[in-house]
Amino acid sequence: MSRAAAFFDLDKTVIAKSSTLAFGRPFFNGGLINRRAVLKTAYAQFVFSLAGADAQQMDRLRAQLTAMVTGWDAATVHEIVRETLHEIVDPLVYAEAADLVEEHRAAGREIVIVSSSGAEMVEPIGEMLGVDRVVATRMVTVDGRYTGEIDFYAYGENKAEAMRQLAAEGGYDLADCYAYSDSITDLPMLSAVGHPTAVNPDRGLRKAALQRGWPVRRFERPVSMRARFSVPPAPVVTGAAMGVGAAVVGLAWYARHRAVRAGLVPEAPAPGRRRRRGA
Repeated sequence: MSRAAAFFDLDKTVIAKSSTLAFGRPFFNGGLINRRAVLKTAYAQFVFSLAGADAQQMDRLRAQLTAMVTGWDAATVHEIVRETLHEIVDPLVYAEAADLVEEHRAAGREIVIVSSSGAEMVEPIGEMLGVDRVVATRMVTVDGRYTGEIDFYAYGENKAEAMRQLAAEGGYDLADCYAYSDSITDLPMLSAVGHPTAVNPDRGLRKAALQRGWPVRRFERPVSMRARFSVPPAPVVTGAAMGVGAAVVGLAWYARHRAVRAGLVPEAPAPGRRRRRGA
């Protein structure tokens, strides 16, 4: 029998918000992001999330973020993520995604997260989920600091190519594999397998899924990962690793406040909007 895998995008597919946005407050509190950068990137990310993703927007966001992380100490980023991981990410995993992970594991398939976000975030999240492999964006470091250059960008066709490499290394038959994502930018990733599913799809992916007859699913129930995954997680094997990627967007509450004032969205209470002084 040939081996198979289930490939999961991370943001809005496995977890209920952007992992890049989720760590904004810890990075701000850790002194990696100044207030001006927080406001600029948070507002841009929030407006971007309303309109969906396309190649031009992703390229612009990538350029902003790589410029911002240049000079950051990589060890500090790892430390902040590890210290705040359970507090930040634990409540965000979709119950429906957790069910799928368990179903695929029970069927003997390897679980692989394929994300455009940075390894500093995605690998620890993968460990919490007990996944087998991680593919994500890797940035160049020199003397322990990010140079602003990207070694591997886990986006678009690059995701599909990384999946093909893993299939060759692991003996997967991609025709027997599964893939899940929410974004039209992951069309190559979904097209690479025999069993693609659009999860919480944006407008472009919904249209593409309907044209191709792919299943469309809604994930809506976040749960605690520690509650769902009580067994010790398996060690993660990094496929194409990554750097900090888009991990520097911050403070979603402020983005919403700015968007409301600009008339982009109706006013509504945003959970978790207060930041403790001195935290």
